[in-house]
Amino acid sequence: MTNTITGKRDSRIDVFRALALLTIFINHVPGTIYENFTHKNLGFSDATEAFVLISGMAIALAYGNKFISGNRLLLSIKMWRRAGVLYVSHMMTTMVTIAIFAGAAILFSRPEFLNQINIGPLMEKPAEAMTGLVILGHQLGYNNILSMYGVLLLMTPALLLLARVGLPFLLAVSGAVWLAAGVFHIAPSNFPNDGVWFLNPFSWQFLFAIGIAGTIHVRNGGEIPVRGWMIALAAGYLLLALVWVRWPLWGVDISFGLPAVLTGFDKTFLSLPRLLHILSIVYLLAAIPALANLARTAHDHPLAILGRHSLPIFIAGTLLSMVAQVMKLVNPGGFWDDTLLIAAGIVAQFAFAYYLEWLSAMKQKARTNAAPVTAQPVKVKLEPKAEPKPKPAFGTV
Repeated sequence: MTNTITGKRDSRIDVFRALALLTIFINHVPGTIYENFTHKNLGFSDATEAFVLISGMAIALAYGNKFISGNRLLLSIKMWRRAGVLYVSHMMTTMVTIAIFAGAAILFSRPEFLNQINIGPLMEKPAEAMTGLVILGHQLGYNNILSMYGVLLLMTPALLLLARVGLPFLLAVSGAVWLAAGVFHIAPSNFPNDGVWFLNPFSWQFLFAIGIAGTIHVRNGGEIPVRGWMIALAAGYLLLALVWVRWPLWGVDISFGLPAVLTGFDKTFLSLPRLLHILSIVYLLAAIPALANLARTAHDHPLAILGRHSLPIFIAGTLLSMVAQVMKLVNPGGFWDDTLLIAAGIVAQFAFAYYLEWLSAMKQKARTNAAPVTAQPVKVKLEPKAEPKPKPAFGTV
């Protein structure tokens, strides 16, 4: 496969990111009929894997070839500042989520709402749990992606530095960290409860690094090998995953005494079957251009617009899904209730994306109008000055 990634923004990345965001929203409203149609029901991975891989690709496009001597500190600070933005965003969504469930508990006289999505510890031991929220040791259910991604951004300068040494070196080091984290269960600890983060950044950084390495490789003129047997292997694995999930075969033991990270389906430590599933999907998209080109759209396509504003849309989608969860608990409903709930959330996200796009255009227009105008030199031809006629000594005769 030849290089198809250029300096121009690739709409396919925005489209795939938009699809991942919408799928995450649907999955974050459990119990609706539409949850049964997302791709987590077709294999081992879900939209979170897609989101992290695409984020790695986007980082490579934005910073990969710029991360050179003399520019590294500035770019590192920029990425760390972005991680700070993600931390603030995570805290905001967490606080609003608590308010949504607490308000619903009061409004509908349903105190059991305060035991949903890991809110319970805040009621039982508020001082410890509030401390845990601030230090990220206590995370609410469905509110744990931004914290993991923020840590990945803190790691990004180190990953890009390894990439400058060599892409194989980056993947070797990142893969070793992933394996060690999975085998020895190395992960950030929870507080005040026992356990570790639901999405372990030391494991998920490997998928992030794969996205970085693959994109830098292709952007610098490299090729993704396309072989018939590789396509067949990837397609066969996806078919196996489909049968495994739909049969289902979860009770079959395939561990053979190996560590769970190599044979299990754990999301926390990003087990190998999940990792291979998302990589098989991406390989088929890369090896069969007709598939990836389905996502090649115009710059103003609704999905491209949605994907361009990923962080605010993700935040909006998270809060909308929390509201939808409460409404689903209050009124479980059926097909039409689920349809209205999911459709309203998706429409709201598109409306927000179009507002952000309009706002961005207005800011760009204002910057253009405010730009100073550079004066252009003007050539002026000077005629020789005529000599004045001598006046009569005594006036007019």
